[in-house]
Amino acid sequence: MNNTGKKLLLPLSLLFTMSAEICHATNGYFATGFGTANKAMAGAGVAVPQNAMDTAVNPALMAHVGNRYDAGVALFMPARGFTADQPSGAGGTPTIPVGTFEKDDDFFLVPHFGWNKMLDNERAIGLSIGGNGGMNTQYDIAVFRNFATPGNAATVASSPTGIDMAQIFIGLNYAQKIDAQHTLGIAPVFSVQRVSIEGLQPFKPYSNAPDSVTNNGYDYSYGGGIKLGWYWTPTESLALGASYQSRLYMTAFDKYKGLFADGGDFDIPSIMQAGIAVKPIPEVTVAMDVQHIRFSEIAAVGNNNGVPMPPGSIILGTKNGLGFGWDDMTIYKLGLQWQANPDWTYRAGFSISNEVIPGQQALFNILAPATVTQHLTMGASWNMDANNSLNLAATHAFEKRVNGTNPNTPTQTGSLNMYQNELEISWSYRF
Repeated sequence: MNNTGKKLLLPLSLLFTMSAEICHATNGYFATGFGTANKAMAGAGVAVPQNAMDTAVNPALMAHVGNRYDAGVALFMPARGFTADQPSGAGGTPTIPVGTFEKDDDFFLVPHFGWNKMLDNERAIGLSIGGNGGMNTQYDIAVFRNFATPGNAATVASSPTGIDMAQIFIGLNYAQKIDAQHTLGIAPVFSVQRVSIEGLQPFKPYSNAPDSVTNNGYDYSYGGGIKLGWYWTPTESLALGASYQSRLYMTAFDKYKGLFADGGDFDIPSIMQAGIAVKPIPEVTVAMDVQHIRFSEIAAVGNNNGVPMPPGSIILGTKNGLGFGWDDMTIYKLGLQWQANPDWTYRAGFSISNEVIPGQQALFNILAPATVTQHLTMGASWNMDANNSLNLAATHAFEKRVNGTNPNTPTQTGSLNMYQNELEISWSYRF
């Protein structure tokens, strides 16, 4: 393989990482939790009924939260970036511009809304609307300017380089108590995705649809799946819960079918969560959950992008086209809730997960440095009266740096880094 071919392979792989920068405080590109109380416990709570956003955590819990509305907004403040080093060896040509590039001056607002209605003492219906979104990655340089084809003006990279992507989820819930201890829930889930991508002109010659790679404005994708839940309370001081969300099958991004694998397909991966909640004393709840997200089942996310490809190959947009090689993610969550008195409840939590970005593919992911693996959370609820409450949750994702190389251009090294802060406030109304 000649040097020009090797230089092009790295940025081609990098393209597929941009879709990860789409959420608030994140595990991969999924929110750490849903609903302010759940977020304040680091997402632990598949066995802890909290509010009308529980559809997104465990549909079975909705039969235990009563009649209520919950509405809020999160202020998300991420800092992310990458460093590309000068290649070693005489005459080494950088594949990515050498230097440190940061995006730390952005903040995003992400709203949510939930409603729950008890049909009787055993059955409930509900609606929850939440978002993964309000974040983009946009560098004020033409990151891939070194890779334009000489003499071909159509492949000259523009600036800025980056992505703007968001997701909305709508869950319609039905929950029913089967007996005094067991509750089941089901929720059809509908989703809408939006994406816009800029600055990837150098990769048109490597696509099966060159005009559907970059700078085509916003495109939309629609689809859905189903979420199932189970909640068991064998004693007053012990509860167990589990939920499963199927893969959400989405229509393809036609405007970017030449970029994402399998003709623009970008489904949403399946998620499994199970946990236990213990009350050592009536006022204190300790929750422990395990969540597993199957990123590898989505070609655009999980396809291995570390395999060398010869120059001239059509490797974008095909069924087995380049992805960004993410691993599945398993997250361990611990949450604590203390009802100090009838008016005030306090919460805290911590979560830890594996890295989704393989170290040897770190440079593939410069536009989506989803490196964080540890979150610390805290929050509180204030019952203003019998019907109204204010809720607060704060999240800090500790900075994580991943050092790595690219198998196609081993002389250039680099690193990815990210940390996140989020503050969420919501209002609850019980009726």
